[in-house]
Amino acid sequence: MKKYLLISCFLLTTISITSQNMDAPLTSEERNEVIDSISSILDRYYVFADIGEKIAHLLKQNHAAGKYDSIENPHEFAQVLSEDVRKINDDRHLRVSFAPQMIAERRNAISPEDSLAFIERQRRSGQLNNHGFKEVKILDGNIGYLNLTGFYHVDEYSGATAQAAMNFLSNVSALIIDLRSNGGGSPSMIQLITSYLYDSERVHLNNFYYRPQEEITQTWTLPYVPGKRRPDVDVYVLTSSRTFSAAEEFSYNLRNLERATLVGEITGGGAHPGGTRIATDRYTVWVPTGRAVNPVSKTNWEGIGVQPHVEVQADQALTKAKILALEKLLDKSEGSDRHSYEWALEGLKAEQNPITLKHELMQSYAGTYGPRTIVYEDGKLMYQREGNPAYLMIPMKQDLFMFEDIPYFRLKMIMEGEKVVAVQGLYNNGRTDRNERDDVRP
Repeated sequence: MKKYLLISCFLLTTISITSQNMDAPLTSEERNEVIDSISSILDRYYVFADIGEKIAHLLKQNHAAGKYDSIENPHEFAQVLSEDVRKINDDRHLRVSFAPQMIAERRNAISPEDSLAFIERQRRSGQLNNHGFKEVKILDGNIGYLNLTGFYHVDEYSGATAQAAMNFLSNVSALIIDLRSNGGGSPSMIQLITSYLYDSERVHLNNFYYRPQEEITQTWTLPYVPGKRRPDVDVYVLTSSRTFSAAEEFSYNLRNLERATLVGEITGGGAHPGGTRIATDRYTVWVPTGRAVNPVSKTNWEGIGVQPHVEVQADQALTKAKILALEKLLDKSEGSDRHSYEWALEGLKAEQNPITLKHELMQSYAGTYGPRTIVYEDGKLMYQREGNPAYLMIPMKQDLFMFEDIPYFRLKMIMEGEKVVAVQGLYNNGRTDRNERDDVRP
C-alpha cells in the first residue's frame, strides 16, 4: 500500500552534523549544492517529467542570474526555494525544507535500537493525536458526528481507534464527517473508514500512478471490517479551503461515487502523493512522485480542489449539514421518529435565528412554579428545578425556551391574557408536565 507520507533517502554523502553548525549561514558552495541536488531530484522523480525538467531549469536559471546570492539565512533560503518550485504549476505538495536535525537522525538511524526508537516516536505521536480522531459524538436527532483531523496509516493502534469510532456511530440516523481541519495522510485509513459505508461487495475507490516505478495501484473497499457496516446511512462531509491531500481524496471518492453530500468550501487542491527526499546535509525536498486517477472521473482534484454540493463558509458548514440531514430524515419519517427530528430541527433553526426578549417580559416570567423557579438577573433568565443546578434560558419564541445543557427538555410559559399562570415542561420523547405559578394559585 502506497502512503502519502512516503519517506525516501537521496543520499549524496554521509556527513555528521553538529548542533553548532546546524543554523550556520549559507555559503555560496552550499547554495550551489542545494540547487544542483534539488534540480536533479525534481528532474528524475517529479510526477510529470516535463514539469520536473522545467522546474529544475527555473531554479538553475534563477541561480545563474544571482537571485539567491544575497540570502544567508538558511530558513529564508528554504522559503524562497519553496515559492520558486511552485511557480511552474503551483503544486502545493512541492516544498523545500531546512531540516538538518531530521536529516542527521535519518542518516544515523542504522541500528535496530534507532529503528525501534523511531517507531516508538511515531506510535507516541499518533497516540497524542488520537490517530486523528479528535471528536466522536451523537448530536440531536441521532446524527453521528466524526471530527477527523488526519488520516493516519492503519496499524494496530490507529486501526483499533478507527474501529471503536465507527462502531460507536453504528446506530446513527445520519453521519457527518468533519474534514475542515484535515490536511491529509494515508490512503489506508481512507480505505478502512470508507469500507464501513458500504456492504461487503467491494467498491473501486481510486487509482494512483507512480512515475519512479512506472506502476498503477488501485484502492478498493475491504471485504471485511470489524463491526457493523452502514451502507444505508446518509453521509455528509464537511470541507474547507484547508482540507487537503488525502482528505480531498476521501471527499472526491465519495462525491464521484454519489455516496455523500459535501458541505462547505472548495478544498485546497493537492492530488499528488509523494515523500521527503534528502537533498543535502541541511535541506530536504518533498517531491510528488504520483498522481490520483479517479476511476469515475478519470482525473483528479489537483490545482482545482474538490467542489462541495452545498457551498457555504467553513464555519457554517456543520450547522448547514445538520439542517440538511434533519430535513431529509424528517421527510421520510413517521411516528415517534418524526417528533425527534422535528424537535432537533426546531432547536437548530432557533440557534440560527436568535431572538431578543424585552426586559419587561422577562421580568414577568420570574417566579416560583411548584418545584421550578425562574430568576431574572443581569438581563438573563435562569431556570432551576428543586435539587438541580440553574440553567440559562435560551428563547426560541416569546414564550418558549431551550437549554444548552439539557437538550432533551424545553420550557413553555402558559399565559392567560397578559399574565403568566404556569409553566409546561416539554420533552423530546413527547412527554409533558405542568406546574402552576405559586402566586396565582386559587
